[in-house]
Amino acid sequence: CLATANQITCYKRVPVSDYKYGSCANKNSFKTHVVDLHQNPLLTNVTLPTNMMNEGKSLAEALHSAKTESRVTVGVYECAKIMNDDPDSVSFCVLATDDFDCDIALQIHFTLIQAFCFENDISIVRVNDIKTLAEIVGEKGQSEDFHCVLITNSSDGSWEDPALEKLHMFCEESRSYNEWVPEITLPAR
Repeated sequence: CLATANQITCYKRVPVSDYKYGSCANKNSFKTHVVDLHQNPLLTNVTLPTNMMNEGKSLAEALHSAKTESRVTVGVYECAKIMNDDPDSVSFCVLATDDFDCDIALQIHFTLIQAFCFENDISIVRVNDIKTLAEIVGEKGQSEDFHCVLITNSSDGSWEDPALEKLHMFCEESRSYNEWVPEITLPAR
C-alpha cells in the first residue's frame, strides 16, 4: 500500500482468472484499490494491515541469537568471501547504509551482493541505521565494517530460530510485491 496525504492505494496481485476489470493476459495482474481520504474522513487514522508489524524486532532477535551461536559474519569483504566459498551456509543477509552514505564502491558491492543473494535464494534486507546494527552485532570498542552482515546456518543443520523464520516469510512476501530488498527499521536500543 502507498499512502499520501489524500489517498491510500493498495495493490494486490490476483490470478488472471480473478481479474474482472477487462481482458488481461498478464500473469502478474494487479487489482488496485484506492481510498480517497477526503471522501471518507473516517479513514484518516487508518492503520494498514501487515503480517510483519515487528520485523525490526525479529531482525534484532535473529541477529542476537546468531551472535551468541557465533554464526554472524561482519564486513563486506568477509561476507563476500563466505558467500563465494560456501553459499549454502548463508541463511540471511543484512545490508546497512546511512542516509548520507554515497560511497560508489560500496554501492557496487551492494549490487553484487544482492545479485548473489537472488541467485542463491538467500533472504536479504536493508537497514538504514548502521549504528544500531553495530550495537547489536558488534563488541564495545570494535571498529569493523558493518555495511554487510550475514547469518549463517549452524554446522549441524539442527538450529531453527522463529525470528529468522518470520524474516524469511517477510522477505518472501515482499518479493511477491516486487520489493526485492525490503527495508527494515531496527528498534532503538
